[in-house]
Amino acid sequence: MGRRIAAKITGVAGYVPPRVVTNFDLEKMVDTNDQWIRTRTGIRERHYADPGVGSSHLGAEAARKLLAAKGVPSEQIDLIVVATVTPDMLFPATACLVQDRIGAKNAWGFDLSAACSGFAYALTVGAQFVGAGTHKKALVIGSDVMTSILDYQDRATCVLFGDGAGAVLVEPVTSDNEGILDFAHDVDGSGGCNLYMPAGGSLKPASLETVEKRMHYVHQEGAQVFKYAVRRMSELAVQILERNGFTSRDLALVVPHQANLRIIHAMQERLGVDDSKIIINIDRFGNTTAATIPLALMDALEQGRLHKGDLVLVITVGAGYTTGAILMRWAY
Repeated sequence: MGRRIAAKITGVAGYVPPRVVTNFDLEKMVDTNDQWIRTRTGIRERHYADPGVGSSHLGAEAARKLLAAKGVPSEQIDLIVVATVTPDMLFPATACLVQDRIGAKNAWGFDLSAACSGFAYALTVGAQFVGAGTHKKALVIGSDVMTSILDYQDRATCVLFGDGAGAVLVEPVTSDNEGILDFAHDVDGSGGCNLYMPAGGSLKPASLETVEKRMHYVHQEGAQVFKYAVRRMSELAVQILERNGFTSRDLALVVPHQANLRIIHAMQERLGVDDSKIIINIDRFGNTTAATIPLALMDALEQGRLHKGDLVLVITVGAGYTTGAILMRWAY
């Protein structure tokens, strides 16, 4: 039995900063090359935010685009949930900053930290408030400025990430044939040491020592993350489909987290779906962490690959480890 939520996505928008950084640009910054990056990750280019631009700026831009496209005044937003691991600051929450920037004076909100699974978690949480009947319009945002925590002495990691934001509007369903059918999330904290930022929190506050030891950057054991991501994304996809009486043949589109093209292809092979059912844009954006899913949804819409009634699967794995799957009937 699934966990149906009486909520649906009614709008999607994304925003990436204008500065494009190609693999050839990175060759001038770090000991790497275009062929090495493309063959191992599938990335050609990514977008970098300028200094002084934080996650709240990107998130607010995505939100403004979304509200303008939907013709929804910001005053009508009840709730803002921002998924990010690169908040502008530890407090106030990035959701507070976004709320102020877009003028959503009647909304409350908070941040959610689940790394690359952040948007899926935030969507599930936001949809619960709408599905409970307590909120009519929830704004769910994934926004990260990953370049703010990249170590350009770690050539295997720094080439993977870009900056960006995406936002969706979540509203109540109007029929039984639309909206979120089910969700599945879990965590495995034993894998936290394979992808983390060692310092900057209460355990190891910023100090001369933590800065000198480069502890305020992303640290990753790539091989371990790869193995876990492929296995868990595949397992979770099968699990959520089976318990709702579907198989991969019923899917119209799979929207995977865009971490690495090889991870996506390995999961795709295990799931048994062809290229027409997978949305991939990692080549243009890199891994934007919490923004990858909404940016992929935006691209799928623009490419005419999403239609009302389509069965859509969102699937992701992130640091923590965190995992997430959301199964939905597309509503528009």
